[in-house]
Amino acid sequence: MKHPLIALGFFALIAFLPVFGDNYILRLGTMFAMYAVLSQSWNIIGGYAGYPSFATAAFFGLGAYTGAILQGLGLAMPLAWAAAGLMAAAFAAAMGAAILHLKGHYFAIASLVLAEVLLEVTTSWTSLTGGGMGLNLPIIRMSVAAQARLFFWSMLALAVLTFLMSWYVSAGRIGFALRCIRQNEDASSMVGINTTLYKIIAFVLSALFVGSAGALYASWVFYIEPPDVYSVMTTVRPIVMTMLGGPGTLLGPVIGSGIFLVIEEVVWRNFLSIHAAVLGILIVGLIFYLPNGVVGTAMRKLRKRKAHKVETRP
Repeated sequence: MKHPLIALGFFALIAFLPVFGDNYILRLGTMFAMYAVLSQSWNIIGGYAGYPSFATAAFFGLGAYTGAILQGLGLAMPLAWAAAGLMAAAFAAAMGAAILHLKGHYFAIASLVLAEVLLEVTTSWTSLTGGGMGLNLPIIRMSVAAQARLFFWSMLALAVLTFLMSWYVSAGRIGFALRCIRQNEDASSMVGINTTLYKIIAFVLSALFVGSAGALYASWVFYIEPPDVYSVMTTVRPIVMTMLGGPGTLLGPVIGSGIFLVIEEVVWRNFLSIHAAVLGILIVGLIFYLPNGVVGTAMRKLRKRKAHKVETRP
């Protein structure tokens, strides 16, 4: 019970940023919330189930364009965000049924191709998406400060919803089934677990809130183009953040998102010309020395300490 309360308390502290911070701080808070959505969502399929998904960019980009198109047709922003999440989930269900029979690097390659296919479709379908010229979203008639607060609160609320979903999965039957699949999928099938069903559920849950985050991002920046929303970095970042925090844990992706954002911002400020290389070296070093992530390493040390106390008792 303590872990969920810790995370919810952390989100509550982040919620006070509008009181003390300027628009730059709110931008960082919004980025953290978006990163938390992406990493927690990836953790469902990649952390709990152990399937190396590279489809995050596909879900994010599909959600961004779905939300942008619907807003252009006059649909209210919150409804467009929700519809984008449902579209990404439906796409994940269809694609999951087709590729989740693959394992290991075969599944990784198949999931990576999804973003490339959607990128080509989006770029070619000029009449609907604007093609390579990108797509402009309706301008919100409010002050810059009010917009910053609106998107901060909206993205933070989405991050909290994603955490509650992850909590539900982790503590329930779905989480148990996914952990069994990660340990030994064949043995899980033999004891009666419907592995195909649970893998599709995990894939859908990994897409649902990412699609909404993509639509919210599109509203936030007012302009999107295919290379931006289908970027490989959109796929890589959630994996790195989850690895930093601890894959297969409840708190790991949230903590990893905060660590990654701090590292990214510090490196960007101090190593502008070579920030990508420096950022990559730092992240690889952290993952190398903390292979189980911050949370995973802390939990292992705590278990060892408890075991040592039990052994040394008279």
